[in-house]
Amino acid sequence: MLADDDDRLLSGIAAGDKTSFAQLRERHLNRIFSLALRVTGSRADAEDAAQEAFTRAWRKASTWRPGEAKFSTWLYRVTMNLCIDARRKPRADQLDPDLPLVDPAPGAESVLLAHEQDQQVHAAMAVLPERQREAMALCYTLGLSNAEAAATMEISVKAYESLLVRAKRDIRARLEGSEQ
Repeated sequence: MLADDDDRLLSGIAAGDKTSFAQLRERHLNRIFSLALRVTGSRADAEDAAQEAFTRAWRKASTWRPGEAKFSTWLYRVTMNLCIDARRKPRADQLDPDLPLVDPAPGAESVLLAHEQDQQVHAAMAVLPERQREAMALCYTLGLSNAEAAATMEISVKAYESLLVRAKRDIRARLEGSEQ
């Protein structure tokens, strides 16, 4: 049903309907931004990637062929490529210091411990190989099924699952090493 709605909205966008574009953007923006933020680690890069992904959707709407692919899968792939490009740019600081890492509701000690753990997880994710980081983001940020994530990454489900296993193992090893 959502794919049919996306196809209908893309047809409207191809005809220049800004309302259709606004609806399509509203439908996908949160997930695209979350994916971009998790992969890049930078709020500014995530905003840029999301904006560019939707700009490309606007420009490509007239060439969209309904029924050939899911729009969301295409949009995830475009976003992922933009994030990869952003991460390849040389920069001094990979993580945005203003990135909210904890829920402020718990007590001070819990907040500090959670903040430290989040920093360790982000640091462990940041040094993962690019493909493993992508796999983790698709699974844990977007909640995609293994089949959807594999299609987004343009690999087999087995290869995707292998990336996840290696990524989890690497993160676990780094986190266990930081506790000693």
